[in-house]
Amino acid sequence: MTTENASESKSKARHVNDNPSLGDIFPDLDPEAPVISGVAHDRTESLVTVNGVPDEPGIAAKVFTELARADINVDMIVQAASSDGTADISFTVPEAVIKATSKVLAGKKDEFGYRSLDINNNVGKVAVVGVGMKTHSGLAAKFFEALSNQCINVLMISTSEIRIAALVPLEQLDDAVRALHTAYGLDAVQVEAVVYGGTGR
Repeated sequence: MTTENASESKSKARHVNDNPSLGDIFPDLDPEAPVISGVAHDRTESLVTVNGVPDEPGIAAKVFTELARADINVDMIVQAASSDGTADISFTVPEAVIKATSKVLAGKKDEFGYRSLDINNNVGKVAVVGVGMKTHSGLAAKFFEALSNQCINVLMISTSEIRIAALVPLEQLDDAVRALHTAYGLDAVQVEAVVYGGTGR
């Protein structure tokens, strides 16, 4: 190869690297992979709501630091502020550690300054997973439309690059799984998995 040709090759290489393809950004993205590969569900989570904490910086950090010290794994998290200067922090934990969670929070009530604590064990998580979420739009809309069509109430939502998950009433979990199978065309293959509380999977 001549010096001129080598220089041209380097220039072309720089041009390619300056304009990465989806394959460069997501090297694990198989073009043959299905957009949605399956529906997963979890019956072993509990919903905890810490009502009326002061709506100020650092409160959430205190709550989750204490839970971490007790080796309690938290999954979905939502914080909602109100107009009276307080906020409600809701999160899910494995049902197996709900007593430990209640004990930690009860022991810190004065420090955290919250009003009350609610525990709901009658919840379940349903999720759709697939690497195609990285490149396809409209999948979240289809997810929530499918649940809405079955009058399934969504309590919490979490997402990642390859997953959309919702917390729903436990008595509606099976309906949610079936609705999502149908919405994403998975009825024929029935690809389904169980996710485990607190793992984020």
